[in-house]
Amino acid sequence: MKIGAFEAKTQLSKLLERVRRGELITITRHGTPVARLVPAESTPSIDVKTASREFREIRKHTKAGKESIRHLRDSGRRL
Repeated sequence: MKIGAFEAKTQLSKLLERVRRGELITITRHGTPVARLVPAESTPSIDVKTASREFREIRKHTKAGKESIRHLRDSGRRL
């Protein structure tokens, strides 16, 4: 379902109920999609330990530099 931003704002409670039941809703501004309402359960999540393990596996198969994962992570935070 697509709905304009103004209408979404005025009908938020009804839209949230529809999303809770599994419907996906796209919010548009001047006809251009800007956001999606999706059920919370469908949002993929990953824990930190799993992400770290996956990064280490990727690093094993790529040309590694001198920087550690921790250094790369921390330098990304300073941007």
